[in-house]
Amino acid sequence: MQVTAAVVRAKYAPMSLERIELEEPRPDELLVRLVATGICRTDAAMRDGKRPVPQPVVLGHEGAGVVERVGTAVTGFRPGDHVVMSYNFCGHCPPCDDGHPAYCDHSITLNFGGQRPDGSVPFRCDTGERVHGDFFGQSSFATHALCHQQNAVKVPDEAPLELLGPLSCGIQTGAGAVINALRVGVGASLLVSGSGSVGLAAVMAARVVGATTIIASDTNPARRELALELGATHAIDPVAENTVEAARRITGRGLDFAFDTTGIPAVFRQCIEALGPCGTAGYCAIGGPEFSVPMPDMMNNGKRVMGIVQGDSVSARFIPALVALHAQGRFPFEKLLTFYPFERINEAMADMEAGRVVKPVLRFPAG
Repeated sequence: MQVTAAVVRAKYAPMSLERIELEEPRPDELLVRLVATGICRTDAAMRDGKRPVPQPVVLGHEGAGVVERVGTAVTGFRPGDHVVMSYNFCGHCPPCDDGHPAYCDHSITLNFGGQRPDGSVPFRCDTGERVHGDFFGQSSFATHALCHQQNAVKVPDEAPLELLGPLSCGIQTGAGAVINALRVGVGASLLVSGSGSVGLAAVMAARVVGATTIIASDTNPARRELALELGATHAIDPVAENTVEAARRITGRGLDFAFDTTGIPAVFRQCIEALGPCGTAGYCAIGGPEFSVPMPDMMNNGKRVMGIVQGDSVSARFIPALVALHAQGRFPFEKLLTFYPFERINEAMADMEAGRVVKPVLRFPAG
């Protein structure tokens, strides 16, 4: 079928809206008509060649839409179902079997390969040119996408579908880091470095689980204000105030948990130094090939460091839980979103990169 897609054809260049051919769903695939999709900084990084995703390619990995057709081997989904498309995984390697599909043995190939495992691609131009896709098992920067049974998540028909796409990556990552990976508990203290969509989702999740000291750190005053609105008990400017000293002053002894979303090695080291005894610091972004750790401090105080992907979430369970929390008014992630029509995708991407918006979401034409 003919679809309209945003195609990346050169590093650092705007995406071009093109009419291209999308294959029919294979036995294990679903054809989804997009209602909306979030834009994530990972999309910008892949556009710019930060990882070797082949071009031309259709990116996008926070899609939400309506199932139009299902492959012959698909079970549990039917046309008309409302779905959110999350990250892809194999479902049968040791991490998947152990309930940690975000760390699937084949995660890089399945999410960043730009093609199916057999080397085929879902898109072609009228000229026959191959256009890479299957990005995160979906490539949702298009009016229609093919996804796989394992990375489609059914959501209630009454849920506001145009809001839900960002739950599948950025917001899932922040909330899951707090709830699933770090396991922040009632009465705990937490520092969140960076108040973008991931960091603010972590702040909201910390409030949900009952953390009583939630410190948001960001250089942007508007982001600090939003963090306080969403549940942070304190907000600090890391330029004006030493983060480690502020955390120790606020807690009196150091933090139980810290979560870095910036990927800046010096910032993550501050997260570690701000921990109290037996504290845990997690991170979900990579700003360099390595970072240093204060080894005597970590050993003597039993501190731990944790890398976190997708919030260590099992999307089929976690995304519906976040939808239910939102319906109860306890997880107001809609306050992070700014909407754009699909044809303004490059403007939306630029606004995100410039920090003018927290989470841009593209709306697709109805029908």
